[in-house]
Amino acid sequence: MSTTTVTKAAAGTSGAPGAGSARPAAPTADGRIGLRANLRHIGALARRNALQIKQDPESMFDAVFMPIIFILLFVYVFGGAISGKGNNDVYVNYVTPGLMAMMGMNIAMGVGVGINDDFKKGVMDRFRTMPIARSSVLIAKIVVELGRMLIATAILLGMGFLLGLSIHTSVLHLLAAIGLSVVFGASLMWIFILLGLSLKSAQAVQGMAMLVLMPLQFGSSIFAPTTTMPGWLETFTDYNPLSNLADAARNLINGGAVAHSVWMTLGWSLVITLVTAPLAVSRFRKKT
Repeated sequence: MSTTTVTKAAAGTSGAPGAGSARPAAPTADGRIGLRANLRHIGALARRNALQIKQDPESMFDAVFMPIIFILLFVYVFGGAISGKGNNDVYVNYVTPGLMAMMGMNIAMGVGVGINDDFKKGVMDRFRTMPIARSSVLIAKIVVELGRMLIATAILLGMGFLLGLSIHTSVLHLLAAIGLSVVFGASLMWIFILLGLSLKSAQAVQGMAMLVLMPLQFGSSIFAPTTTMPGWLETFTDYNPLSNLADAARNLINGGAVAHSVWMTLGWSLVITLVTAPLAVSRFRKKT
């Protein structure tokens, strides 16, 4: 996609006047950009990010292959030890909802890396010259990454069904579990965007992200019940947002009490977004 095309799309213009095209969205008197124009800018930038993926299909490898590798690895390596030999289907129903939470967190990391890389390539300097809201650049990134997250989740569930996953509630409950994972994943993306804007290199973003990811992922109920853990670690897992999300998704799919874990997950998502989103937008404005 050429620079001219991106500029026109983000500004809401087309090639020839008088052909029913929209005029460039002008800022209001106080310098703010209206909601309608902001949504149009988000759409144009999301399309730009999607076209980048189309031109570089290898960027989808993590979303496509990561869920396949993880579910096969954990089911066949740890399933027998945790659920007993020959009971892999039981472990599939336990670990698949947990891996939904893990997928969101791992894909969220890619947002921060992508933002950092865009600054290195000078893409953000180009956006700075355009009459668009600074937040639209970040939100467009999140929109496209949420699409990648949904693809990864669909592949994960497809593999789960092949390995014996069964839904003991209803399709609506399954969709609710997916929606909850998407909401929490979107909140995490603001954390990694902030890291991408604050650290100097993509490698530093990945390194810092792994320091956050590893304790949260393995110190949770994603892979195994927490009842066998030491007391101090079990306490940590009770407050770990990934445990709350994994338990919520697991009970939505397998049946069980969901109110506490669902509200805890939504609460964590709200707090994370309210704290990190303004910081990320502020940092982005200063950086550009």
